[in-house]
Amino acid sequence: MTDAQIGLVVAAPIIVGFSILLHRMGVLQGYSTIIAVSAACLIATILYVQQ
Repeated sequence: MTDAQIGLVVAAPIIVGFSILLHRMGVLQGYSTIIAVSAACLIATILYVQQ
């Protein structure tokens, strides 16, 4: 694994966790949380595969 791939593996779960935490705090609505989590996973997957 390259450094970029390791960074993606570490950063994506942090973004997902932060989105869920913001949803539980009432900052994000349900659909916004789903969009944020989906976008983070999709971007991380595409960048991981391209590396």
